[in-house]
Amino acid sequence: MSHSAADAVAVAAPAKPQTKPARPEFSSGPCAKRPGWNAADVAAKAYLGRSHRAAQPKAQLKAAIDRTANFLRVPEGYKVGIVPASDTGAFEMAMWSMLGAKPVDMLVWESFGQGWATDATKQLKLDDCRVLTAGYGEVPDFGDVRDEADVCFTWNGTTSGARVPNTDWIKPGREGLVLCDATSATFAQALDWEKLDVVTFSWQKAMGGEAAHGILILSPRAVERLETYTPPRPLPKIFRLTKGGKLIEGVFKGETINTPSMLCVADCIDALDWMDGLGGLDATIARATANADALQKWVDATDWVENLVADPAARSNTSVCLKIVDPDITAMDEAAQRDFTKKMVKLLEAEDAAYDVGGYRDAPPGLRIWCGTTVDTADIEALTPWLDWAFATAKAAL
Repeated sequence: MSHSAADAVAVAAPAKPQTKPARPEFSSGPCAKRPGWNAADVAAKAYLGRSHRAAQPKAQLKAAIDRTANFLRVPEGYKVGIVPASDTGAFEMAMWSMLGAKPVDMLVWESFGQGWATDATKQLKLDDCRVLTAGYGEVPDFGDVRDEADVCFTWNGTTSGARVPNTDWIKPGREGLVLCDATSATFAQALDWEKLDVVTFSWQKAMGGEAAHGILILSPRAVERLETYTPPRPLPKIFRLTKGGKLIEGVFKGETINTPSMLCVADCIDALDWMDGLGGLDATIARATANADALQKWVDATDWVENLVADPAARSNTSVCLKIVDPDITAMDEAAQRDFTKKMVKLLEAEDAAYDVGGYRDAPPGLRIWCGTTVDTADIEALTPWLDWAFATAKAAL
């Protein structure tokens, strides 16, 4: 064999897998629609061209609220409302309306938590505000959180793949409020509601719903804070939850602050219908866990990749983040590693094998695979040979 022929053999791309995922949508937001989703079915449920304040649309908004609370097992006495601007709007609303009454501890281990910490320190400019941080793939020392302080954290780090392993660190009877961004955890992970005062999420994550609307859930203690504390800052209209020192109850009965998309509301109802049909919260959690387990089984058997989160107890079962550990790749500088993963992502997309699986821009170079409730385990199992193929093909091209 000639030298040139030998070189050709050395860089030949591997054979492509025979089976593709039936649904290659593995984006971590907006996430895959439910299996069998059909736009016409959703539109048929929507009050299009109607005022959201008319009786039937308003009743549908209230139904979305009540069914969400029931499905997630939100405790009696908590308030659930639909608010503007997705999870971001819901969490910002809570921060701007409530923080400042007590010291604040911001917990940061990925980009969204960092965003909340930036708001607290640079926008709200809170006097007694600590930022407790950990690197991507890790979680901070929860034992450092002050009981007298309000605490803000993301239950599941969407961009790091690390979630809180437990809530033992949230002591019963603590003085401060607990504000939790749970946008990639709800419907896929069991939240410890009795220890949470504010919970926010958006429809476009674990429900596979449409974007732009947020859910805000308040405990009685959070309502008390709203009614007894006047923040020393102006609040825009979409952040105002009280009037005359009292909670605006209508927000939690389907009277939204601004105009909602009734098509998105119908899509939420459609997702709830599907999840109810599965058997409820235990079933939706089990689906996400089965998906993450299938992906981790492949990771454990594959030498070029590892879960970004070393501690199994802190690993997400929705936004699973992976790092490449092949020595030839880790020897590259960070920019070259990012270029390599981008090549993998493009190869997968070009083959319609996986869409939008690149790691978050601020995270370490790697991949991020959404394993939430709306994904089928069979598609995760069909994906993994394609991940091997994309890695080998990209490496052969170096």
